[in-house]
Amino acid sequence: MEKGMEDILQLNQDNWPECAKTSFPALLRLTQVNNIFIQIIKECVESFGLQSADFNLLTCLRRNPAPHVLSPTDLYQSMLFSSGGLTKVLTRLQKMELIERIDNPEDKRSKLVILSGKGKALVEDIMPVLHQKERRMVEALSDEDLKSLDELMQRIMQSMNSGSQIYPTRIQFSDMA
Repeated sequence: MEKGMEDILQLNQDNWPECAKTSFPALLRLTQVNNIFIQIIKECVESFGLQSADFNLLTCLRRNPAPHVLSPTDLYQSMLFSSGGLTKVLTRLQKMELIERIDNPEDKRSKLVILSGKGKALVEDIMPVLHQKERRMVEALSDEDLKSLDELMQRIMQSMNSGSQIYPTRIQFSDMA
């Protein structure tokens, strides 16, 4: 039988009180919510025939100004999730005709990545479906709750990025490529 978060916290309290005393249940819950959210994204994009890394790359191109073109370096730096296999993702998306590789007029040694019409249409079809799933995740929260949650998350990120410890700005998933 799978243990829920409350069961895990209670087990910690009962059997490892010194750990329970210094842990942060909110961060454990945040981790659980994040894991569920990543699974929702994965299942949603897979239902459209994509992998998470593919969707990440397509959304990165789409949120940039038309004609939605970036160099591979700019693309990598603009992605929310890190993809160690960027070349593999680019090759897969090019074969699916969701992106095109075009000559870079500023550097003849490199190619630019442009979102194709087919890729733009696909990512624009997926996003409303994903947003509907996100709405279901947060339906227990009011607009004010969501605003407060966002502000709290921003404060945590600012705090993490203001110290001497450097935290990654992108999430690395082993199954993204």
